[in-house]
Amino acid sequence: MTEKDPQIVSGLVLTGEELAPRRADIIIRNGTIAAIEENPRAPQLWICPALFNAHTHLADTIAMDCGATGDLASLVTPPDGLKHRILAAASRAELVAGMRASLEGMIAGGVAGCADFREGGAEGVLALREAAKGLPVHVSIFGREGGERVADGLGVSSTRDVAGVERLVAEAHRAGKKVAFHAGERDSEDVDAALSFDPDFIVHGTHATRGQLRTCAEKGIPIVLCPRSNWALSVTSSAENPPVRLMEELGCTLWLGTDNVMFVPPELSGEMAFWSAVYRTAPETILRAAVAGSSLTGSPFFIRNGARANLVIIDPEKNALKFSRDPVASLVKRAPFQCPCANVFNSELL
Repeated sequence: MTEKDPQIVSGLVLTGEELAPRRADIIIRNGTIAAIEENPRAPQLWICPALFNAHTHLADTIAMDCGATGDLASLVTPPDGLKHRILAAASRAELVAGMRASLEGMIAGGVAGCADFREGGAEGVLALREAAKGLPVHVSIFGREGGERVADGLGVSSTRDVAGVERLVAEAHRAGKKVAFHAGERDSEDVDAALSFDPDFIVHGTHATRGQLRTCAEKGIPIVLCPRSNWALSVTSSAENPPVRLMEELGCTLWLGTDNVMFVPPELSGEMAFWSAVYRTAPETILRAAVAGSSLTGSPFFIRNGARANLVIIDPEKNALKFSRDPVASLVKRAPFQCPCANVFNSELL
């Protein structure tokens, strides 16, 4: 195999997990970052890691803005929630088309990967793989209802909603698969049970207690925050839930997701801006959370030597961003990933 000539991407580069800004050249060989070299004359471009949506339900695309009202249980709790009834009535072709449309929208917004909780058993997992075929996106699928056997992992709804959780988790672990739980979305009652299985991550933690969050921090269990979904489903109405400041104080690992497409679009620009406005979290923390779930792919998207090159390149000179005094804050608050001036350099294209 002949090695391709290196590609060079230059600008203000947000490097490492710290997202430290450096005016530099990124040397890319065969899709991998071979070097990052200082270049004080690099052009006025912003280069940041591609984003990763750490929690989606992409099949819900076909139920988008269906005018649903009700509580969490009546809308999304298996097996008889509204979303499950809509999905059961849909054709495979409709599901595949909907999921592909949402994936294409995410890619256009700088998202190069997602972790999807996929309903519908093995057929549901295969339908998502079909939807993602040929797209430059990493999709980590967490199956259920038997789908976990052909997926990348097991995605469990609340432990109180699923029978035989112990057996399901044991089988997943024996198969070397990842395990994730919804936990703490409507109250704290299902968090301890989820954490007892040492999951690879939990989703929500909206009402987790200090002790439960301390366990997450000590065990290194990431928490995927889905702020807009929490507000849309009325499981929170203040900046106290999820307890983001306490999570930070205790040293929890935070990832960012969007949850159900029927309520919230699966793009992360709006999610970051909402998090910033409601919870007043530092922009670096928010942007880091919007990238960090990419560790599920085996090669996190953070820009460093040896990593796969999954980058978003933004030209601030094409709009008002050229007046920004803080590129990271502007990336989080002003949705530039959706602008025409944003381009994605994705190693999956090579």
